[in-house]
Amino acid sequence: MSTTSQWIDIAGPDGSFQAYLAVPHVGKGPAIILLQEIFGVNEHIRAVADQYAADGYVVLVPDLFWRAGAHIELGYDADGWKRAVELMQATDNAHADADIAATIAVLRARPEVTGKLASVGYCFGGRLSFQTAAAGLVDAAIAYYGGGIQNKLDLADRIQVPLLMHFGGQDSHIPPEAVQKIAERFEDRQDVEIHIYPGAEHGFNCTHRDSYQQRAAAHAHGNSLIFLAENL
Repeated sequence: MSTTSQWIDIAGPDGSFQAYLAVPHVGKGPAIILLQEIFGVNEHIRAVADQYAADGYVVLVPDLFWRAGAHIELGYDADGWKRAVELMQATDNAHADADIAATIAVLRARPEVTGKLASVGYCFGGRLSFQTAAAGLVDAAIAYYGGGIQNKLDLADRIQVPLLMHFGGQDSHIPPEAVQKIAERFEDRQDVEIHIYPGAEHGFNCTHRDSYQQRAAAHAHGNSLIFLAENL
């Protein structure tokens, strides 16, 4: 399935920034706001956006690091990790939330969007997807190995939409105790799914990382597509 993509401008509360738009070949569909890892809207994240567009979704990926420089793209080597952590630590949570809200407003108004809207986030973006659900901005949310969600559980009662979370069983960044804490907080919620993939490390979905695990990535993507089909 072919897709089309381009960068578009978003008018945010603190200034204009860009977002990567990917549209399915039919030219319309339900919407996804895709939230980046700490490595920027890099080649991997754009490929993920293109994949969801190929799956039939209109996808928009905001450049959340724009205040530090437009279109920052980092790799997964030591230098990339160092800079990525610096950027994440320098990113104000309120600024990121405001940029996401502005992006969602633009996405919902796009003529290509014909249905509901979900957030899908990876790593840093996984936590942001969780926060976006708590803010009531989306109709469903997915978080891949969202670091720090266990520290945001005071937001749990605010989440009134279906939520899917993916974790690696061998994630060296998110300990089992953190995943257990999250699972216990949502154990009474029928609309919250948590999947743990045995042997999978942090970033198991990223083909550009050494931690990529094909089986876990395929399984998680399938679970995500089923979740999206049922809730959008």
